[in-house]
Amino acid sequence: MHFSSKTSGKTARYEYNWVDGAESLEKYQPGGYHPVMIGDILHGRYHVVDKLGFGGYSTIWLARDTQIGRYVALKIGIADSLPHETKVLRALSVSLPECSYIQGRSENRSLITIPLDEFEVQGPNGTHPCYTMAPAQCNLKEASFSRLFPLEVARALSAGLALSVSSVHSQGYVHGDIHLRNVLAKLPSSLDELSIEKFYEEYGKPETVPITRSDGGPLPANVPDKAVIPLYIGKYAEDFSLSDAHVLLSDFGEAFAPSLEPRLGKDCHTPLSLRPPEARFEPESPLSYSADIWTLATALWEIVGMKAIFSSEFVTADDVTSQQIEVLGPMPQDWWERWEERGKFFDKKGNPKGAREIWPPIHRAFEEGVQKYRRKLLPTDVFSEAETAAFLDLMRRMLVFRPEERPTAKEVLESEWMVKWALPDFERS
Repeated sequence: MHFSSKTSGKTARYEYNWVDGAESLEKYQPGGYHPVMIGDILHGRYHVVDKLGFGGYSTIWLARDTQIGRYVALKIGIADSLPHETKVLRALSVSLPECSYIQGRSENRSLITIPLDEFEVQGPNGTHPCYTMAPAQCNLKEASFSRLFPLEVARALSAGLALSVSSVHSQGYVHGDIHLRNVLAKLPSSLDELSIEKFYEEYGKPETVPITRSDGGPLPANVPDKAVIPLYIGKYAEDFSLSDAHVLLSDFGEAFAPSLEPRLGKDCHTPLSLRPPEARFEPESPLSYSADIWTLATALWEIVGMKAIFSSEFVTADDVTSQQIEVLGPMPQDWWERWEERGKFFDKKGNPKGAREIWPPIHRAFEEGVQKYRRKLLPTDVFSEAETAAFLDLMRRMLVFRPEERPTAKEVLESEWMVKWALPDFERS
């Protein structure tokens, strides 16, 4: 894909030939990304080894801490951005929840990404907040795309995620953006034993592509010479064992403390298909911990199954609302009456209409999106009748339309499915 160059004000802004798999190269401009190259040394100690990923507000790199001989994930924010996430993480890292499944087993048992070091770097695009944390092997979305976790692994991952959310809530914060891309599987500490040379022998050299301007001109100084394609060092779902089932809840950029900084429904930035319904139908009301309970439920469903409970493919807000009603049953009457487009999806009696795909009610959705795939791909790893009943009971309670009627994170952990199935496998992991 090619773009034409353009200028804006005093600062020349260029556009670049598209590099598949890389971040938006146009964000290498004042106020944007910091240009980083493999081999750079940041803060006098962090040797950049490869790229782990990127987002709209940061790039994330694998670096070797040359002072203490370990690998870290190095997150570099866009220029002059406020380090909101690190403030939240510092507050959360003060303590872990009082939980019998964690006490006495602190090694490898942190539940959220904890900053190890914080600093700033000066560059041609401004001053960039940076922090380091333990690196992860992958996010659960990457690991499980079109794949299934073994059932004991899925249970342990589910319990770990629920414990992490409970930990965040117990310290007065809502995560605000729970989905599987923000749930990371930890890397084994044995990685630290590899030198950079040995790391490259094991995982390969960084994949780079020269950056070129679309008008053929020379690169400005605030753009790196090469784009680095993110490295994948994780396993795929079917290869996970219990020892891999240690999760970190990450990306606290949307986190907030309800008692200190109310967040209104209209300001919810969770992906549309996962967004709690109150964000749409009570847009002027503050969100609370219950918003995380809804998204936690959708994440647990994806961990145990193959097909998400609600579709994320080219959906509108109205599509999502119709799916929620079809899967879960009628929504509150005042919300129903407020939904102007309901007539396109349902008749006056609430029955689906039109030649469109109708989503199955939750018990059938579980059969079609979880059990069917397990029977086909992991025939010895299917939910029993008793476990199915317990899991669906938990899902129905968490996916209640009215936020005040959902269980707390603590009550989720006390549910039959968690107590009898998920937490015991977490304890064994």
